[in-house]
Amino acid sequence: MTSPRRGNPARSGSTALLGVAGLAGLLLVIELAPRLGLVDERFLPPASRIAAALAEEAGTPAFWTALTDTLLAWSVGLAIAVGAAVLAGIVIGSIPVLRSLTASTIEFLRPIPSVALIPLAVLMYGTELGSTLLLVCYAAFWQILVQVLYGVADVDPVAFETARSFRFSAWGRIRHVLWPTALPYVFTGVRLAASVALVLAITAELVIGSPGLGKEIAVAQASEAVPTMYALIVVTGVLGVIINLLARTGERRLLAWHQSVRGEVTA
Repeated sequence: MTSPRRGNPARSGSTALLGVAGLAGLLLVIELAPRLGLVDERFLPPASRIAAALAEEAGTPAFWTALTDTLLAWSVGLAIAVGAAVLAGIVIGSIPVLRSLTASTIEFLRPIPSVALIPLAVLMYGTELGSTLLLVCYAAFWQILVQVLYGVADVDPVAFETARSFRFSAWGRIRHVLWPTALPYVFTGVRLAASVALVLAITAELVIGSPGLGKEIAVAQASEAVPTMYALIVVTGVLGVIINLLARTGERRLLAWHQSVRGEVTA
């Protein structure tokens, strides 16, 4: 039996180079546009000034405290959402009557924007961490729950009945039949929820004023420290890229046995 062929390294390298070239082009545009008078420097400073502001911010304890607060709200909120959504998804998806009873409720609650809950979060928790966690959990929960429900629905009924005929316990059927089928869907939901959770964490900090990078962005904007504001925005963008890369890497490593992942590395 031959092992699957890996993707073309030359093609991957060329894609990476194109990505770097695109980023360099964007930085060049941001550097030249204000210097050539195409954009007012008060609203968009050159990239070099933004980089200098970022270096200055990185040297302050306040920046690292804000970064830690944002990552704490993101990670705790995402962890709560993953645990609750996976448990609820398996229970609801495994019981057809319960799935039918909750379908309309899920379809009603899922489209509600998390930012619409900001007044409720402020009333309940003020500007503390709880406000951010409420929004992050709510947004991430539905991303994962829907994927888990799809995964449970995708379980082969023949395999499930075969496990039942071999007198597998309920836990055994979940562990050996349902979970391997649903796991790729769970990872898809977690990957989507990770990005959404970061967006909601920054949004809550920005609007509510809870501790984190969002609050620092609002403070920089209010004090007209425009280069610092853009520098902090860049940090949030870098965080998003890192989180997405980590989620994809984890998915590929933990699901290396699954056909969907093996297909990505087959030439």
